[in-house]
Amino acid sequence: MKMTRREVLAAGIGAASLAASGCSRARQSPAAGSFPVANVSVVRAPAYTMEIYDTIHRMVAEHLPDMRGKRVVLKPNLVEFDNHTCINTHPMVVHAAYEAFRKLGAAEVKIAEGPGHRRGTLDLADAAGYFSTVRGFENLFTDLNIDAVAKREIAQPVSKLSGLYLPHTVLDCDLLVSMPKMKTHHWAGATLAMKNLFGVVPGGVYGWPKNVLHWAGIAESIVDLHHLFPKQFAIVDGIVGMEGNGPIQGTPKHAGVLVAGSDVVAVDATCCRIMGINPQRIEYLERARGPENLTEAAFRQIGENISAVRTPFALVDVWKEIRA
Repeated sequence: MKMTRREVLAAGIGAASLAASGCSRARQSPAAGSFPVANVSVVRAPAYTMEIYDTIHRMVAEHLPDMRGKRVVLKPNLVEFDNHTCINTHPMVVHAAYEAFRKLGAAEVKIAEGPGHRRGTLDLADAAGYFSTVRGFENLFTDLNIDAVAKREIAQPVSKLSGLYLPHTVLDCDLLVSMPKMKTHHWAGATLAMKNLFGVVPGGVYGWPKNVLHWAGIAESIVDLHHLFPKQFAIVDGIVGMEGNGPIQGTPKHAGVLVAGSDVVAVDATCCRIMGINPQRIEYLERARGPENLTEAAFRQIGENISAVRTPFALVDVWKEIRA
């Protein structure tokens, strides 16, 4: 059933009340060896140049060689815009992914985002360079904050939420591609492909800045959103990330890498190690996979070894304990 933003406003308020009053639920951590060894591509990309198009095409093809007839949604990280720093996923990375999936036979490739701070999503995308980089961007883009929605129950929730209204654009696709910027985060430690899913929760239902997810537990909500979307792929823009007081007020950090894979937890854990962060100390990763399944032996790197590209990111004082 499709519902408009107006039709679910009252329901959204009710969900927020549930989250505020409920109790978080513990989900038993998976046992060691519960997951197959996942392949994660780690490729050097020293700058935002035209070489990115070939690099991303090769990375996607290595994991998803046949996308014929599939409907793909690319979900970048669009938060704020500041000429003096780098907050958002670079538009060239997103355009390269768009071209890659089309070349691999995807029937439809959309770009979609629902910023948690800005209501003028198209203005934000324009300031971030998306209109000038992606030809016909406005026709390819969906503002998830005002998209038609449907409710999805959360099986075995970790957070205080029992369900969420989510946009049809992401619910109806065959593959959701999370495309974050590699950044530290003042509340979560690190914000990568899993945390990027906060942007699929519609502000038109839950308001800005989507406090329902904070009330329900940030780490727990990240895990619940991850489980609501089993068909995911991740491409992380680590060419220039953000360190320190991320995800908005940090400092640009050149890491010179792109990281991709079908196992989003494995991708995030690999990114953490590149950033000099122990993934076993990131709560949402630990809750999603269990610490025994976050060791280096649990994943297989394709391309560069982590040790060859490791670039420690500065951390604010409250997160010093997550340093690898």
